[in-house]
Amino acid sequence: MDKKENKKTNQRLESTKKYIDDLSKNYSRLNIVRVDLGYKKEHKDNVTLEEANKNFKTMLNNKRSKPTIFDGMVGYVAKKELGEDKGVHIHMLAIYDGQKVREDITKGTQIGEYWNDNITKGNGVFHNCNQNDYKDYKAVGIIEHNDENKRKILNEKVLTYLCKDLQSVDSLKTNTKDRTFTRGIAPKSKSNAGRPRNKGNAKEDANNLS
Repeated sequence: MDKKENKKTNQRLESTKKYIDDLSKNYSRLNIVRVDLGYKKEHKDNVTLEEANKNFKTMLNNKRSKPTIFDGMVGYVAKKELGEDKGVHIHMLAIYDGQKVREDITKGTQIGEYWNDNITKGNGVFHNCNQNDYKDYKAVGIIEHNDENKRKILNEKVLTYLCKDLQSVDSLKTNTKDRTFTRGIAPKSKSNAGRPRNKGNAKEDANNLS
């Protein structure tokens, strides 16, 4: 990794860590759900970055109409990659209010099945990382706002990987506004007295990072 790529990775990582910090100031308990979203092998070579972006945006926009899946979701982080075997795929962190949503593996499966069956019309695949990938590290799932050890593991094992500039999709870009790495915007804390228990969702922002 050259200096330019390393700088981009560090900037992404620090800003994403701050994003999680900001969410923790508004929600005393976060539930981190890590899901990989992609396309079946017979379709992957025909999927454009534009189509993947459109599908992912549609899923985010449909949150209100699918409360059984997305109710309590307060933020997200997403990284798009291009792999030789997988084609275009998306690494996603769905971040829920842990006071309202306790089941992380169930949520990962719900998101994945919704991606497969509804968003991609049967052409999608998913991998629920909360099921097995991090069981030795306990880096996902419920994280209390004062659990510094688990936050450290999340930073090292999950966020660091997501923020690396790997498997670039730049070769597929047809629009300079296409973003590889996106995330929501954490709501500002309304009060310094105690820890607010906000129930509103974080706003999405697909233009804050490249």
